[in-house]
Amino acid sequence: MAKVCQVSGKKANKAKHVRHRHSAWKFRAPHKNRWQHANLQTVTIQTPNGKVRLTVAASVMKTDEYAAVICGLKPIPKAWLIKPDYNV
Repeated sequence: MAKVCQVSGKKANKAKHVRHRHSAWKFRAPHKNRWQHANLQTVTIQTPNGKVRLTVAASVMKTDEYAAVICGLKPIPKAWLIKPDYNV
């Protein structure tokens, strides 16, 4: 499963892990590469045609558009139903 939000397209971000060493310059703090992953949750939405399972970022769950779809005020957009991939 791709680690990508099906609604917003959020995915992992490259970052540096910095250890702060508070001693001399020759013991400089190492900067290691790491990934910051999106906070993805699996959500099941009830639709007239049946249940739909989506992988959604937690920050997207707070938006008004997402809340309207969950409540049934808006239909699920077609773009949300496409399974994400890594575009390799």
